[in-house]
Amino acid sequence: MPATAEDSYDVVILGGGSGGYACAFRAAELGLRVALVEKAKLGGTCLHVGCIPTKALLHAAEVADSAREGAQFGVRTTLEGIDMAGVNAYKDGVVSRLHKGLIGLAKAHKVVIVEGSGRLVDRSTVEVDGRRVTGTHVVLATGSYPRTLPGLEIGGRIMTSEQALQLDHVPDRVVVLGGGVIGVEFASVFRSFGSEVTVVEALPRLVAAEDEAVSKVLERAFRKRKITAKTGVKFTGATQDGDVVTVTLEDGTSIEADLLLVAVGRGPVTDGLGYEEAGVTLDRGFVTTDDRLRTSAEGVYAVGDIVPGLQLAHRGFQQGIFVAEEIAGLKPATIVESTIPRVTYCDPEIASVGLTEAQAREVHGEVETYEYNLGGNGKSQILQTQGFVKLVRSKDGPVVGVHMVGARMGEQIGEAQLIVGWEAHAEDVAPLIHAHPTQNEALGEAHLALAGKPLHAHN
Repeated sequence: MPATAEDSYDVVILGGGSGGYACAFRAAELGLRVALVEKAKLGGTCLHVGCIPTKALLHAAEVADSAREGAQFGVRTTLEGIDMAGVNAYKDGVVSRLHKGLIGLAKAHKVVIVEGSGRLVDRSTVEVDGRRVTGTHVVLATGSYPRTLPGLEIGGRIMTSEQALQLDHVPDRVVVLGGGVIGVEFASVFRSFGSEVTVVEALPRLVAAEDEAVSKVLERAFRKRKITAKTGVKFTGATQDGDVVTVTLEDGTSIEADLLLVAVGRGPVTDGLGYEEAGVTLDRGFVTTDDRLRTSAEGVYAVGDIVPGLQLAHRGFQQGIFVAEEIAGLKPATIVESTIPRVTYCDPEIASVGLTEAQAREVHGEVETYEYNLGGNGKSQILQTQGFVKLVRSKDGPVVGVHMVGARMGEQIGEAQLIVGWEAHAEDVAPLIHAHPTQNEALGEAHLALAGKPLHAHN
C-alpha cells in the first residue's frame, strides 16, 4: 500500500497482546471497524515469551518432580534426565497452536491486522512504517519489557526470562536476581530440572507483594527443596569470565554461577512511540489514565502493562474489553484492581485475591483473619502438599482477601475471586457445599471456621 494511503477506522489499537487483541475482538463484536497494529506476533508477551511458555516449563518441571518422587507413592520411577530439546518442542507446540487459533479469531472477527512498528502521530493517527492509519479512537496497548538494573548488561550468561525460555541445556548453577513472581517461578523450574539455585532479593522477603504469611510458607518450602534465598541483601554487580558469572552482593559475598537470570520486574514499552508529543501524559514511562482508562489526550485510551498497577495478562484482557465497550457507549462498570486474581505458579503455588492482612488493616482498621492448614484437607494429604488458606475480613464485615499457598491452589482462585468480588460474608459461604475430597473443601472449611462453625479446624 502506498505510504500516502489513509486508512480510517472507528478504533485503531497499537499492540496485539492480551489487552490489544481483547479490545479488538470485543470492539468488532460491537460493530466497530477495527485496525490492530502489531510489529511482532499476535498474542504479545503473554503468549510468546510470558505466561504460556513459562507455565509449559513449570508443567514439565512438575512432571520431572513426579518422576523423581514416585517412590513416596509406591511407584518405582526414576528421572533419567531433562531433554531440553524435547521440553522446548512441547512448549513451542503449545504456543504455536494457541497462536494459530488467535489468527483464526482475528479473521473471524474481521479485524484488520496492520503488521509493522506503529507510532502515535497525533491523537487519532498511528503511523506504521510510513503508512498512516487513523481512528476516531486510539487504544495504546504496547505492553512491557523485562527490566534490568543500571550497569547490568544483558548478554552471554546474563539473561532475562525471554532468553531463559530458549535455553538448550540445564545449567548446573543459577543465580536468580529478583524474588518476585517471575523470579520464584524460574527458580522453581531450574530446581526441578536439577540446577543448584540461589535467589537474591533486596526486599526482606520473597514475593513481597503477597501476604507475609504466604512468603513464610514459600521460603520454608524453598529451603526444603534446597533453593537458597538471600533476602534483604542488595546486588552490587556481576562479571562474566568464560563459562562463569560471578555475582557480588552488598554484604561482601560473591556467588559463582553458570547463569544469572535477571528478574527485577517489567517496564512499560512507551519510549519513542510519540505518546507525549501527541498529548499523552507519562509518569516514569507509564501512561496515566482515569478509572475509565482514558488518557490525557482526548479519544486515546490505554490498557495493560503500560497502565500502572498489576502487570497481569488477564487484567489487560479485561481492560481491553472494558475500553471496547466504553467506546461503543455501553458504559461498563469500572474494574476494581483489588478483585483481580493473582497466581504464582512456583512449587508450591500461590493464589490470592483482594487485600493482604496489612493492607486490610490500613483500609478497614479492625480486621479478623483465619488460617486453615491444608494438613486437615484430604486431597492435599493425597497430593502430599503443605500450605494454607488464609481469609481476611473487615470486623464483622465481608471477606476482603483470600490468600492460598500449596500445590495446585491456583485452581481455587475462581471461587475465591467471586467471594471477594461479590463482597460475601463468611456466613454466606459457610452453607455452600464443597465437593469431597477436593482441595476446594479447604476454602469451604476456612469460611465455616471464620463464621464460627469449625468442623475440622482447631481454634
